[in-house]
Amino acid sequence: MSTKYIPLYRKYRPQTFHDLIGQENIVHALTNAINLNRIAHAYLLCGPRGTGKTSSARILAKSLNCKEGPTLTPCGKCPACLDIMNSIPTDVIEIDAASNRSVEDTQAILEKIQYVPVNGRYKIYVIDEVHMLSNHAFNALLKTLEEPPENVIFILATTEPHKVLDTIISRCQRFDFRRITTDDIVKRLEYISKEENINISNEALRAIAKNSQGGMRDALALLDQISVLGVNKQIDTNDIDELLGKISYEKLHEIAQCIIQADGLKSIELIDNIYAKGNEPIQLVTNLVQYFRDIMLVKNCNDKEILYSLTRINELYYDKAKEIADKFTVSEIIQIIDRLSYYAVQIKETTNKYLWLELCIIDLTNYKNLPSAENMLKRIEELENKLSSGYVQAKGAVGAVEVKRPQANNGDEIKLSEPIIEKQENNVIKSVSAPIKSASEEIKKEPEKHYTADNDMQKLWVSILQSIDSLPNRAFYSNLSRPVEISEEKVVVAFNKEIFVKQAKEGPKRKALVDAVSKYFNISEPVIEVTVSNNIDLSTKPSIPANPPEKVSEENDMAAQDEEAYHSYVEAKKEQENKPEKMPENISGQAEMIKELFDGKIIEQNGKND
Repeated sequence: MSTKYIPLYRKYRPQTFHDLIGQENIVHALTNAINLNRIAHAYLLCGPRGTGKTSSARILAKSLNCKEGPTLTPCGKCPACLDIMNSIPTDVIEIDAASNRSVEDTQAILEKIQYVPVNGRYKIYVIDEVHMLSNHAFNALLKTLEEPPENVIFILATTEPHKVLDTIISRCQRFDFRRITTDDIVKRLEYISKEENINISNEALRAIAKNSQGGMRDALALLDQISVLGVNKQIDTNDIDELLGKISYEKLHEIAQCIIQADGLKSIELIDNIYAKGNEPIQLVTNLVQYFRDIMLVKNCNDKEILYSLTRINELYYDKAKEIADKFTVSEIIQIIDRLSYYAVQIKETTNKYLWLELCIIDLTNYKNLPSAENMLKRIEELENKLSSGYVQAKGAVGAVEVKRPQANNGDEIKLSEPIIEKQENNVIKSVSAPIKSASEEIKKEPEKHYTADNDMQKLWVSILQSIDSLPNRAFYSNLSRPVEISEEKVVVAFNKEIFVKQAKEGPKRKALVDAVSKYFNISEPVIEVTVSNNIDLSTKPSIPANPPEKVSEENDMAAQDEEAYHSYVEAKKEQENKPEKMPENISGQAEMIKELFDGKIIEQNGKND
């Protein structure tokens, strides 16, 4: 009768501290403690799965209870060592806290602590996944854990130490296990492959080590699973990828070439073939993320040895990966990874996963058209160069406006704090400012002043009034005031009567103008002055369109069709706006104020004056 098969991870479990791989700091500490006979009453072993926590607990127990001990090399033949190797709970009791997590289970442990060991020197309790214990169970264990009997040792193991109570951690000596490096795992796998006569390539062993995520147990389990394929041929990386459900590197390389060539049809055919072989859409997207991550490392890392240890790339694939990496910039690779991550989320949440996979591939083949920070920075740099040269071409609804810096009489350039007209859009001028410095000595002697061309300032005033939401407040400033000075530093408005100045300095009318100027110039606290002047002309008021884009479009269309008709239209409109309405002879004082406020127009209701 054949003997029962023992899995590799059990058969090659470390039996001494010498066999423990990748935890040199912990081995050094525990061996020194044994040599100095400074054994603690409680240990906490924490770290990722498969890194040797339970194995270390068993090795420590054998070293302490061995007939030859305490020793660093347990004999493995005495009753104490055999009980530990065969998991017989005589003096070393292993407890799974996931299934024994209640306070009653803890009390059962405490009741047996008083009994002396049978075969060894110590009674050792190894509690695995100790973070699964309930708070009541932890509290029941506290006092005994702090001051156990002289011959009792607790060894607690967990993958999530943050879930263990601080009061428990403070009573233990803590050892943190780290992930085992890829090279250490490969060396161990090579040794076991020779012992078991497994026909496997070094690249396949490295692929197994990379997929184990630093856990020796996972690596041995995968080697055990793949070993049955090495009977008639050597096991290679393709076998590993197929077993793990990963896309081969050649297929990923073909998809990357389709993305570079913007060949959407061929990329769809490739993913359809991959999908037909049983790979899920989320697997393909995840593998593409890993592939482009490797490509990014190829582009930024010149040390091949480091590159081979950090990526799936080996000597066979390096040249192809380098070729692909040279076709992309770093920002493009990051952008592609970002898009893949977005579609990974969508594929997980949707029911039609293959449709989103197709959308993902088509999107990637058009990666050149995706908005990027690099393209945006180039456009900003071009705009800054145009502004610094003093030549700007802005396109709006009324056509292109070209602005050049003004020249002095002697030909020198006049330096401005801002361009005279920064941008014109929908008949609205954004800012108006004056020359403050000239290269000419004659202009330098002139005092600073604001550029106050009537036409430009009227356009600015119209734009500011359009920002006033309240129709009465807008009519108040439009009919009774005129701008004297407009800039980002200060706005001066004049009225012809003191009563209107008082209204404009306080209340909602003041707030309306402040909000409009703040909104237009994008400043928080604008400086606004209101004055009285008898020299302002109120005979004509600025025309504020209700819907400026439609008005501009209407007038431009008319001008394009017939220039003469356009001028007639403008003249007729001005004549209609300036034509005073016939006023009744006898009106009340209230009607007189309304008449003055609304530029001579009064409101009639049912044939009677208001």
